[in-house]
Amino acid sequence: MANVSGEALRNQEEESFLYFAYGSNLLTERIHLRNPSAAFCCVACLQDFKLDFGNSQGKTSETWHGGIATVFESPGDEVWGVVWKMNKSNLSSLDTQEGVKSGTYVPIEVNVSTQEGKEITCRSYQMKNYQSVPPSPQYKKVICMGAKENGLPLEYQKKLNAVEPNDYKGKLSEEIEDMIKKGETKTH
Repeated sequence: MANVSGEALRNQEEESFLYFAYGSNLLTERIHLRNPSAAFCCVACLQDFKLDFGNSQGKTSETWHGGIATVFESPGDEVWGVVWKMNKSNLSSLDTQEGVKSGTYVPIEVNVSTQEGKEITCRSYQMKNYQSVPPSPQYKKVICMGAKENGLPLEYQKKLNAVEPNDYKGKLSEEIEDMIKKGETKTH
């Protein structure tokens, strides 16, 4: 009997992957828009990397109207985020959301540390060819909401809140505007 459950567990492991999110996918509602299988695993830290915002290949994000999050190697710095356990059936939708085909992001493998000090290998994404530009106020807000929702360290949340956004005052897509409104009602 125990052999059957062990085999079933292994099959389940083979059908899932771990994804380290540090941008808008910190927010549960945001990742669930396109990736319903995402289940919160833990908060984790990517050592020797730094968070930045930019336009891929010099093009402004049509979704977010400003710089979007990326990470780059930077000894001594750290990026906090969320590890999501996802079904492999969502891998292509995650790649699509991250603009892998268009060259916005490339998938990378990173080793992150949990708050308990355990190291985990995850999939993440990185812009390779970008210009640093500030995020829109809405994009920054979604990231900060996700950081708060998932209990990222307060010092790191303060850093995120201190990011200077651009001056975009227009509307984003309806689903994103709704997410922000829901988040604002939760925090008041």
